[in-house]
Amino acid sequence: MTLHTSSRPSPAFVGASWTAMIVGILAYLTGLWNAEMQLNEKGYYFTILLYGCFAAVSLQKTLRDRAEGLPVTGLYVGLCWTSLIASICLLTIGLWNASLMPSEKGFYAMSFVLTLFAIVAVQKNVRDLAAAGEPPVAQQA
Repeated sequence: MTLHTSSRPSPAFVGASWTAMIVGILAYLTGLWNAEMQLNEKGYYFTILLYGCFAAVSLQKTLRDRAEGLPVTGLYVGLCWTSLIASICLLTIGLWNASLMPSEKGFYAMSFVLTLFAIVAVQKNVRDLAAAGEPPVAQQA
């Protein structure tokens, strides 16, 4: 018996990935919007979200490029890992020292982790669909 494997993601997985990413980002941003903290603190947490998302997508793309035999320098891979770890550490340090309730700290941490996981899945789906000859979801609309 032969198993057929496809690199094309199912529509359900694509939809779930996009939904998780949007929910994670909106939850995090809604929390920031409603937070009783100074504008500079909100800017810090917003920048960490952007930095984390960029680092996660860059790392996923870089590791996949390597797995597919495309040339990627060790310096860039190290920079991607460093950036992802730095964004997680910066969020952790910020939340540890924040004057927020523990439930609020947990909310930010969980929405951040959800967003990072989902954005990696969305990046993977976009690349898999492109490899299968289909336009990404954002271009289909």
